[in-house]
Amino acid sequence: MSDLRDIFTTLEAAEAEAKARYPDDPATAEAPAPDPARGDPAEGNRRPIASRNSRWAQKAALWLAEHDFTPDQISQASMVFGLLGFLCLWGASATLGPLQAMALTLAAVTMQARLLCNLLDGMVAVEGGQGAPSGPFWNEAPDRVADLLFLWGAGLVAGSAALGLAVAALAVGTAYLRELGRAEGFTPDFSGPMAKPHRMAALTVGALVAAFLPLTVTAATVMQLTLWIILVGLLVTLGRRSWRLLAALESRAR
Repeated sequence: MSDLRDIFTTLEAAEAEAKARYPDDPATAEAPAPDPARGDPAEGNRRPIASRNSRWAQKAALWLAEHDFTPDQISQASMVFGLLGFLCLWGASATLGPLQAMALTLAAVTMQARLLCNLLDGMVAVEGGQGAPSGPFWNEAPDRVADLLFLWGAGLVAGSAALGLAVAALAVGTAYLRELGRAEGFTPDFSGPMAKPHRMAALTVGALVAAFLPLTVTAATVMQLTLWIILVGLLVTLGRRSWRLLAALESRAR
């Protein structure tokens, strides 16, 4: 990442020199300050993730960039992990004992791998300067596919595919409200309590508990409880994002 910082520093110095020499040149004119209601288009459109600044994440993103992995390919990999997770959960719904525990554990691993892809694709695109015109599509579409597969699979383990699909529909609804706000020019609303990282964390914990603690309750009961918790959290998230978006729209109209 130090190489990238050196490049950015050089570019900034060259831009400053050009502005000093040609202050009236439109090409070097200062961009207008961002509208506070709309947010910073560079950083405001990214989900705030603390691990983005960690050394391991930066090294991983640098390794991917150096080996010619594109952000779109990393985003597509998240769908692959979603499919693998669905297959593991499907298998867990049809087995018992050690095989079920193994399938649920592998499903939990794929959930975290999906989140890792979501972290690294943005880092390679932004910090690595490898964004592509099709990036906005691959940034969003794989997330919706992965959500559907994981939550549908969790519903199979819970013994209610309809419950899993209902939770998946609500998850898509939260993403819709976020993108609707962004389309209206506001900073994307990543608030929870069941934004993507939150629900994946809850689902991961649920899968691991179902794998290793089916002593007095079944894995189906654990997963069903997990889905209901996510569902209630998603309803709160939908209400919260709707209220904030409506308030922003009304405030802009005044």
